[in-house]
Amino acid sequence: MTAYDDMTSAADSPRPRAAVFDVDGTLVDTNYLHAVCWWEAFHQAGHRVAMTDIHHTVGMGSGRLLDRLLGEDRDHDGDESLNAAHKSLYATWFDRLPVLDGAAALLRALADRDWRIVLTTSAQGSELAALRRAIGADDAILGATSADDVDASKPAPEPVEQALQEADVPPARALFVGDTVWDVEAARKAGVGCVALLSGGIGRAELEEAGAIAVYRDPAALLAGLDDSPFARMERAG
Repeated sequence: MTAYDDMTSAADSPRPRAAVFDVDGTLVDTNYLHAVCWWEAFHQAGHRVAMTDIHHTVGMGSGRLLDRLLGEDRDHDGDESLNAAHKSLYATWFDRLPVLDGAAALLRALADRDWRIVLTTSAQGSELAALRRAIGADDAILGATSADDVDASKPAPEPVEQALQEADVPPARALFVGDTVWDVEAARKAGVGCVALLSGGIGRAELEEAGAIAVYRDPAALLAGLDDSPFARMERAG
């Protein structure tokens, strides 16, 4: 049986489990692309923002990102143009988004083990479509939630909670995979254990301090160690 060829195995499981995945930096190697595009958007608008500061905000929704980098007391009239500039710059990469090694195989392996795979991302519309094309594993993905589906972005728990609703699985039967401190914090607030990846450029110590229950280099490393991972431990627990 291949992942979700039937689309009934995971759905009909009496005690289903959900594997919720962040996308940018977790499945697709885009965090630094986002940092560069935000830097250029800020530069065009006359803002001087350090690239390292931008990188550490990737994973937040755009509103939270701008609050953190420009201050909550800024003139918000420029937010729309900043967002538009970032989206326009980032869109130039849509046909060459670099999927991380092992990403598609990991999703399919978990789907074959009867995990319900749900993506949760702040990407919307054509950006989300481009990311899914890059991953190339729609056969293993049950659903996806975006910024359109929630009122608050990570590190708020709403994106993770919305993904659990999509999967129809309680927090105790789910694991979240992400690459930023904001992912770990959102999962923790939602009552879900977070497996963190280093592929987004955030250090192991920061991820562990935020509460990650395990840390792997990238999707390929998690796939290689899947039988000894938190996923396997949850499977053995029944």
